[in-house]
Amino acid sequence: MAAVEFLPKEYGYVALVLVLYSFLNFWMASQVGAARRKYKVPYPTLYASESENKNANLFNCVQRGHQNSLELMPIFLVMTILGGLRHPCVSAGLGLLYIVTRYFYFKGYSTGDPQKRLTIGKYGFLALFGLMGCTISLAISLLRG
Repeated sequence: MAAVEFLPKEYGYVALVLVLYSFLNFWMASQVGAARRKYKVPYPTLYASESENKNANLFNCVQRGHQNSLELMPIFLVMTILGGLRHPCVSAGLGLLYIVTRYFYFKGYSTGDPQKRLTIGKYGFLALFGLMGCTISLAISLLRG
């Protein structure tokens, strides 16, 4: 346990938020798998073609909702892990906000109307910017010594 002794006790919240995001990601992946079966889009096809599948838009919206979350996941993980070193409770709270907005982003996108992803999902960027602020604060404190 010597490796974690330098971490603030509250960093446990950061760890729990990261696990929660993993569960959300697994759930989104299962929704894509279910959409593949429902709309008959076989592997390894990433996106359905409208000329070959009348439900292509519905499948593609489910797929795109998950894909967008995967694209932003490295930023979220790095900013949460680093920002949490200096501001564990704030980072955990922002991470939780991000997870909630990602859920609604995915659910909105999965309707087949991409605009519905933004109703609540657009607020996820506020959480990411907040996490970036926490990470910048960490960087400044390290540079100042």
